[in-house]
Amino acid sequence: MHSVPPEHPRTGHPEQQKARTGMATIAPLTGMGRVCWSEMRDSTGSATAIPLLLGSVAWGTPETATTALRDLRERICQYGFVVEQATAATVPFLYELARLPQVTCRAQILHLLKNIAETRQWESIAGAYPKLLNHRENPAAWERAAREAVHAHQDTLSVLMSEDDIEIAHATTELARTLDRQTC
Repeated sequence: MHSVPPEHPRTGHPEQQKARTGMATIAPLTGMGRVCWSEMRDSTGSATAIPLLLGSVAWGTPETATTALRDLRERICQYGFVVEQATAATVPFLYELARLPQVTCRAQILHLLKNIAETRQWESIAGAYPKLLNHRENPAAWERAAREAVHAHQDTLSVLMSEDDIEIAHATTELARTLDRQTC
């Protein structure tokens, strides 16, 4: 039987693996297979590349992970806009990656979540141009869904705030303050 090293667990399978601590943990990103990425859009068109980018963030070298996260940001929250419907579907996986100690760009992930939570550009535009809300593809609704997804997973923040890494604790505190100041 072929086995996968712990640093590269299979995605899409609910198998458990033993962490270096000896405790059983669920392999990260296993839920990505339940999302119909091909039916969603990101800023480039089809959102099918998002699972690959999330995987590169999870298991890539520091340089690969940072590049993948930058590419992911451009696809889901470019220039402070929630750009498409795939943003909300990506949020739970960003939280999952932010909790994993082996992920090298965790603080940047938390900053991205903060940016998603702060986006209100489409709502502002819809306030000036209400006809925008009548379109079949309603970016203001995507923006709201993405913010709601960030709020829905904020229970993760208490764990991240207790970490010894100052950068992670600071980014977590910033995200928590943003969420405390706003309603969806």
